[in-house]
Amino acid sequence: MVKDQEYLEQKASFCLDFAKKSGATNSSVVVSNSVSEQVNFRNNKLDESNRSDNLSIYISTYINKKKSSIYSSNLLSDNLKNLIEKCIETTKNTPDDEFNSLPDKELLAKEVKDLNLFDSTHLENEKKIEYLKKLEETASKEKKIINTESSFSENKSNFILVNSEGFCDGYKTSVFSASSVTVAKNNGSMERDYEYTSQCHFEDIKNAEDLAKLATDKTIKKLNPKKIGSEKIAIIFDKRISKGILNTFASAISSSAISRGTSFLKDMINQQIFSNTINIIDKPDIIKGLGSRSFDSEGVKTETLNLVERGKLQHYLLDTYNGKKLNMKSNGRCGGTSNLYIENGKLTFEDLLKVNSKCLYITETIGHGSNIVTGDYSVGATGFFIENGEFKYPINEITIAGNFKEMFKNISLANDLEFEYSTNSPTMMIDGMVVAGK
Repeated sequence: MVKDQEYLEQKASFCLDFAKKSGATNSSVVVSNSVSEQVNFRNNKLDESNRSDNLSIYISTYINKKKSSIYSSNLLSDNLKNLIEKCIETTKNTPDDEFNSLPDKELLAKEVKDLNLFDSTHLENEKKIEYLKKLEETASKEKKIINTESSFSENKSNFILVNSEGFCDGYKTSVFSASSVTVAKNNGSMERDYEYTSQCHFEDIKNAEDLAKLATDKTIKKLNPKKIGSEKIAIIFDKRISKGILNTFASAISSSAISRGTSFLKDMINQQIFSNTINIIDKPDIIKGLGSRSFDSEGVKTETLNLVERGKLQHYLLDTYNGKKLNMKSNGRCGGTSNLYIENGKLTFEDLLKVNSKCLYITETIGHGSNIVTGDYSVGATGFFIENGEFKYPINEITIAGNFKEMFKNISLANDLEFEYSTNSPTMMIDGMVVAGK
């Protein structure tokens, strides 16, 4: 079991008091404990089983505008004293930075909402193995499946954040995850695909048989792909790819990228960057949400942000340090987004497929081809050729390219949004992308 709040708070308060006695004008301390258990299967046999228990402390000390930080997994009192003394000495020798400070006191969270993020359920290894046996057996029933890998993990964590402005709070979280990876072979063609599920509560994850069926269906459909030529064409991104595009957008509006001037979206607040049908929201208070939280990693309260309204950019993701650089206040996004999503479009999935007489449906991208400095996007991809709304055949060995400045303006969305992860998007279509094929 993870350490309770009282133990974590005791360690954090000890460090805070000792830092003040040692000369720190301000300080913050995070003490966290996580316990993780994982079981892996390969081809219907137990491959690996492991457990980890991590207890750590992260201390930041300030002397006016000087700041330094130190980390350790040794929480014995003598070691903590030595750590803090070393941190104070380092702080004294660090150059002044006018933007170094704790968050403004009025921005700190006053309460922690009960967002139902912790499930006390504990599955013994036998139960995890039972789940994976069902998964592997289901996947192996398909004759074309020649290799299977699967895993089940259970993670429980607890933390406390304290600072010299009087903030002291934390909470427990849990995550149950399972994945299925399958390889199929037919007529000399061999393909791989996957499916996974992750939830705060065990009862909410997909059952083993359904997860295996999703993975095997996706893999078998990819068999015997064809090559296509180069052209400019509409591309439909599967939801697991479109949420990646949404994450790239989040990176481009992070205050660190904006303050450094290394984002193609700098100076774009209140500017039209999407079509007027697009709304993007970051909502931290979704019950059981994988990204839900009452405050960010600095203790600043989090509230729902309408990042994009009718296509116009309304907010950057601001922390204290980079916010001060931009002469703006933190909006509780130190550490990034919470539950980020694009609102549903008006078309059904089937109608989106029929918008163009032919298009490509992308299920997997290869490589990290997103450049947030220029907005350029270029990745390898596999998927399907669609004609008149029907999946005709799988395709591979293509490269898709564009620039986010234009891509964002040409987005159309289906109405199939589901909240399965911390970032979620409906199926997304982008017109006029360049495809390089054979």
